[in-house]
Amino acid sequence: MKKPTQLFLLLTAIISFAFVNPNHPKPKQINVVIDAAHGGHDFGAVSNSINEKQIVEQIANKIKSLNKDKNVVIHFTRSSDVFVPLKERTEIANAIKPDLVLSLHVNSNTNKDKSGVEFFVYKDSKLYKESNNFAVKLSAEMSKNNSFEMGEIKNASYSIIKNATVPAVLIELGYLSNEKDKKHLTNEKEQNKIAESILQFVSSIK
Repeated sequence: MKKPTQLFLLLTAIISFAFVNPNHPKPKQINVVIDAAHGGHDFGAVSNSINEKQIVEQIANKIKSLNKDKNVVIHFTRSSDVFVPLKERTEIANAIKPDLVLSLHVNSNTNKDKSGVEFFVYKDSKLYKESNNFAVKLSAEMSKNNSFEMGEIKNASYSIIKNATVPAVLIELGYLSNEKDKKHLTNEKEQNKIAESILQFVSSIK
């Protein structure tokens, strides 16, 4: 009885492998454009020797260096301290045709008590619902970083979110005019937390 049993097991194994699909679907690749605001002669918000263009470039570089997911491809509208006109930023993003555009900014206000992270989407866009959903998810992910208060998602007509042909969200990462926010925005560990939160969010939308 030994040989028939072995033969039966062998045939069972062959039949089992015959029904296994050898073509495993590849993980979905996500393409995201990170737009670091300002640059060059355009400093953005300024507080003493600290300015917006430096902070958003630092965070953008951290997003690049911390990204270890080969299925998340990060593109940039600028990768150094250069001025890129608003129209050109949008053209760069639209040419790539990414899954999402994230435009990084830092805020300022005459009211020094005003603080927190704010999100902006363009309500009249055909992609408003998708952009808004991304903003909601990103806000939820960033809220895990207790250093910042999460503000509401607002409507705005800023150039890159208005003219993007893909879902787009503009993020104000905090207020340079607020001492607590400024302390976090200029701290390397806090910048890493921001970059990691953004990457975690991006990875979750695959």
